[in-house]
Amino acid sequence: MKKTTRVNHPPRVAVPADNHPLVAPIYQSVKFEFESLEETVRNLRGERPGFHYMRASNPTTRQLELTLAPLQDRDDCLASTSGVNVIAQTLLGLTKQGDHVLCFVETYGPTRQIIRRLLGRFGVTHTMLSIEDLPGIEHTLASTATRLMVFESPTNPVTKIADIARLTQLARQHGALTVMDNTFAGLHQHGEYDVDYFVHSLTKYASGAGDVMGGAVIARAELLRPLRAEFSMFGALLDPHAAFLIQRGLKTYFVRYREQSANAQRIAERLARHPSVARVHYPGLPTHPQHALARAQMREFGTVVSFDLRGGGEAGRRFTEALELFALTASLGSTESLVMAPQMLKPRDLTADQLAISAITDGTVRLSIGLEDIDDLLQDLERALSTA
Repeated sequence: MKKTTRVNHPPRVAVPADNHPLVAPIYQSVKFEFESLEETVRNLRGERPGFHYMRASNPTTRQLELTLAPLQDRDDCLASTSGVNVIAQTLLGLTKQGDHVLCFVETYGPTRQIIRRLLGRFGVTHTMLSIEDLPGIEHTLASTATRLMVFESPTNPVTKIADIARLTQLARQHGALTVMDNTFAGLHQHGEYDVDYFVHSLTKYASGAGDVMGGAVIARAELLRPLRAEFSMFGALLDPHAAFLIQRGLKTYFVRYREQSANAQRIAERLARHPSVARVHYPGLPTHPQHALARAQMREFGTVVSFDLRGGGEAGRRFTEALELFALTASLGSTESLVMAPQMLKPRDLTADQLAISAITDGTVRLSIGLEDIDDLLQDLERALSTA
């Protein structure tokens, strides 16, 4: 073999069957081959396991999917390049022209835009209500044939709590599928409820380091099977190196989520007593309108604390710029604490009535609590509040 050939056909190193790496390798390969054409064709027909082309699947990405699914009490998962991507692919894969979607004002902005703009362009109609309007939800489902109900809990950014048992019961009763963005609650919560599809941004808690993007839809295998071919056609399977980094992050997921949630509880309690704060939105507080529902549905109340400053937007600007330990940026779930100012949170796609439903005010600030020492965080917040 000439050297020019050898560098393109390096020797293979076989790991003995009884000699296991503690950390699985990254399969950084687009293409896979079998030893015969017959076995290749069998794989393409779905008659035998294996891998052919990374756009469809990859061993590293598949390991992540099989780790994520049971965390949410389901048996299958599809991972893609970002949380928004997995929402878009799932909603496109589950709807067709003439379908109707029930969605909510208290929903992540890009999700609203996907439903209203993207699906709307292809003839999918929608009704948008408040997540708290149970009579309106029941009326809509009873009066309009609905393909999907799309919701989240806790909601972004003011942590309203959806009555998951009631919503899923109503959807099932009227033949609608449910898609729940469970990113705020985390991968280990709400799996006991009759939700058809859970979607997550893996960029947040799954990774934890804020250095990789990813998304996942988790469901029963029979529900995901029709989506698998369409995900492959979109070509947005999660890259194996990103999957490896997220898999590594999951090793500390529970430790991080519990510690960050405990820090968030203490910060919410301190903010609730501060004279500059008009209202704190955190489901772990007894003053939260749906605290009892949150206690019934959740093991931890999450790491996001939102609150309304009495001084409005200008106070919010001074507050966020005075913080030293909170990075002024989007996202959540990383080990660093983050803050979003009112000017970053106010939706531009809602009417005045819808904005009132959203409960986002001119002074609403959103904190994502990290793993810094709680006393350092409290001191930083106190000093910034004094500045505001």
